[in-house]
Amino acid sequence: MFMGEYQHSIDEKGRMIIPAKFREALGEAFVITRGLDQCLFVYPQSEWLILEQKLKALPLMKSDARAFTRFFFSGATECELDKQGRANIPSNLVDHAKLEKDCVVIGVSNRVEIWSKQVWESYANESEQSFNEIAEKLVDFNFDL
Repeated sequence: MFMGEYQHSIDEKGRMIIPAKFREALGEAFVITRGLDQCLFVYPQSEWLILEQKLKALPLMKSDARAFTRFFFSGATECELDKQGRANIPSNLVDHAKLEKDCVVIGVSNRVEIWSKQVWESYANESEQSFNEIAEKLVDFNFDL
C-alpha cells in the first residue's frame, strides 16, 4: 500500500526521484499515465493489470467508455528507475500534469500520484475546506470511518 506525501523536483530532462518508500512496491518496471485532476497516476505492474482488465470490460459501444480508455492508455508508458532512483517522465505527461521544478509525490493506496506542487497545493486547499461534506457523501457508499 502506498501512503504519504513527499516533496521532490523534476529536472529539465523529465527525471524525478521516486521516494525510496515507494520504489520497492513499484518494482523494476511500472506504468505512468495521465491521471485525473491534472496529476499523473503511477501503478506497479500488478495493479496496472487489474486496472487493464477493468477497462477492457467497459462497453465498447459507449462513447464515454471509448474516450476514457483512449485517454488513459494513450498516455501510458512503462518506466524503470535509473541507478539514482529516478524515473524519466515523458514530455507529454510532464505537460499534462504541468510539472515544472517542484513536485509532490503522494501515495494513494494502490497507486502513486505525481503532482505539480502548485496544482497540489490548490487542490489540497480546496479539498480540505470541503472534507467534511465529502465524508458525509461517502456514507452513500456504505463507508464509515
